[in-house]
Amino acid sequence: MAIAALSNFTVPLASDQSASSQGLLMPKLKYRFRLTFENFGASGAVELTKQVSDCSRPNVKFQDQVIEIYNSKIHYAGKPAWEPIAVKLRDDVTNQVTALVGQQNQKQFDFFEQSSAAAAGDYKFTLRIEMLDGGNGTNTATVLETWLCYGCYLESTNWQTLDYKEQGPAMIDLSIRFDNAVQTNPTNAIGAASSVQTTRGTSTLGS
Repeated sequence: MAIAALSNFTVPLASDQSASSQGLLMPKLKYRFRLTFENFGASGAVELTKQVSDCSRPNVKFQDQVIEIYNSKIHYAGKPAWEPIAVKLRDDVTNQVTALVGQQNQKQFDFFEQSSAAAAGDYKFTLRIEMLDGGNGTNTATVLETWLCYGCYLESTNWQTLDYKEQGPAMIDLSIRFDNAVQTNPTNAIGAASSVQTTRGTSTLGS
């Protein structure tokens, strides 16, 4: 049963006085996400998905272009540039994560033979970033948002430091450069502007 007072926790709009009774939209939670690496390393990269600690979402910046005119300037958007994505992985005792990361670096450059790949397409991979609703087990997770990053490669790999004073897990930091990113909202997750319809009901804070 909905608690009537929760519908008041929002911002009233001057153009629509009924908005105050609609309730606040449920936010996406930053710890509910999943990363999938496609064509990463020499084998399946499913173990990387399980060992991800945190990652950044894509950031795009348009280069500012200027046209000089009589008494002023005109600005317009130039070519877009995507910033690298930072991914932090937990290293595991079976060395599966280390092996996968090493395989990907080796695809980009053979350090023993000092030989590089003939073309970038030989080593580039696709990174899928999905925001989830928290479902697990019998309640299958619903994908709320997907970022598909194309033309990815490892710009840098940092195996971090070891420290007798630290009691946390050993980590591997990746900086992933990519060519393009596409954001999609699955139709089965995104409903009306005031709610997100899932199998467990309408996901609004006022419900």
